[in-house]
Amino acid sequence: MTKTISPCAETPTNQDAARVSEAHEALRRTRPMTQADLHRYIKVFLDIEVPDQRICPEHSTPMDYLWHSFAGDSPQPRKGTRPDATSADAVVWANRAGGKTELAAVATLLDAIFKPNCQIRILGGSGEQSRRMYEYLTTFFRKGFESLLAGPVLKGKCRLANGSAVEVLTQSATSVRGTHVQKLRCDEVELFDEDVFAAAKFTTQSTNEIVAGMELISTMHRPYGLMQKEVAAASRAGVPVFKWCVWETIEKCTDRNCSQCPLWGDCQGRAKAAGGYLKIDDCITQMRRSSRSGWESEMLCIRPSLDNVVFGEFDPAAHVRSVDYDPNLPLYRTLDFGFVNPFVCLWIQVDREGTVRVIDEYLRRRATIDVHAGEIKARTLCPEEQIAATYCDPAGAGPNDVTGTSTVRELRSLGVAVKYRRSTILEGIELIRRAIRSGDGKSSLVISPNCPRLIEALQCYHYPDIGQAAGSELPFKDGLYDHPIDALRYFFINRQHGTPTTTRRY
Repeated sequence: MTKTISPCAETPTNQDAARVSEAHEALRRTRPMTQADLHRYIKVFLDIEVPDQRICPEHSTPMDYLWHSFAGDSPQPRKGTRPDATSADAVVWANRAGGKTELAAVATLLDAIFKPNCQIRILGGSGEQSRRMYEYLTTFFRKGFESLLAGPVLKGKCRLANGSAVEVLTQSATSVRGTHVQKLRCDEVELFDEDVFAAAKFTTQSTNEIVAGMELISTMHRPYGLMQKEVAAASRAGVPVFKWCVWETIEKCTDRNCSQCPLWGDCQGRAKAAGGYLKIDDCITQMRRSSRSGWESEMLCIRPSLDNVVFGEFDPAAHVRSVDYDPNLPLYRTLDFGFVNPFVCLWIQVDREGTVRVIDEYLRRRATIDVHAGEIKARTLCPEEQIAATYCDPAGAGPNDVTGTSTVRELRSLGVAVKYRRSTILEGIELIRRAIRSGDGKSSLVISPNCPRLIEALQCYHYPDIGQAAGSELPFKDGLYDHPIDALRYFFINRQHGTPTTTRRY
């Protein structure tokens, strides 16, 4: 007798498939609890293999950024952070084609589906940049997440059934002001309008369940741009900076002869351990198309392009090291005056080989001359009568319109014997350049790590951009980087025209 099977009955295979599908959907809605879980989740449900191999010792991986972004509101504290963290801010500095925008869209999707009532905004350096991130997000929703939406995906915003929402902001103060959200992702910060960026800093607001965070994402094109300033500020404030370059995102090299590869000079075998997605041949082509400065800036993330920088040969690795006060060498001070802009004092010694050693700095805004005089005398490591010289801005010799006296006269009355010599800006700049690297390739300038503002200024002092008197032979006076440089100029100008340095013993 032949046994018949009803066409309506499920076969064991269909039952298994149904159970697998049900389990798959349950996993889709299950919050990953570890970085490894999150990595697998993104691979399974978004079909994205996020690079998770650190190649350069000082770098992070793209997966490190995603875990930080996602786990800031986790019931379990993130590794290396306090469970009561008050901010989920982060800075992402990465190479071109390093997946920054797509990864930020992944982070946005994860926030939206796993953090109920999370309000997320996308703010790009341009409308095109914002749309690109949002388009990534809407593509992700079509990969099986449609049931989580509360209505259709609109051109610039969407809502989820759990109360979360994502919206694109425009690069304008009107769009940004009045916005209060839990997550703000700023893509290509280097292209932001500074007024819009300043307003954006006040948009994030935590709830009882969600820690607010502002993420700044960009390559670093210019050493004096917004990204450079924010990376420096993040380091001072303890905000994590996630940095990766071409070696964290390039595909694994398996069958190439290193000695014949154009990338070898930079790679040195790094690609053998890589696990990214950038095609090696594409990277070779891009390197050949670009300038060395552009390649280092855009792909290696070594430093921003130095094309418009005044002191392009200044290198912290070569010019910054620990130098202490030596009582057997003469001590100089050099001043640049300011009130709204900073008043600057540098302490400098010159050793027997003629190396200029900047050993300390003082910068302060909105203080009177008597306050500055007290501070610099207190911080000077020898008696006033033993100071070799204190040089200053020649403009300080002019009478003040309010007091009728001059800054130079005030300082002298307070026991600070200042002197000055008039010169051109270009003359002083050339002397600093010569000290950084002379014609024979030697350097005679060392800066102590105690002088972070001077170090930053030497890296960022630049010529005007378009719209800032572009083409001028004189550097741009931005009120930030020019003052420490001016103080250093006065030292070189006065020393150039003064008596030779002699060694003193006290």
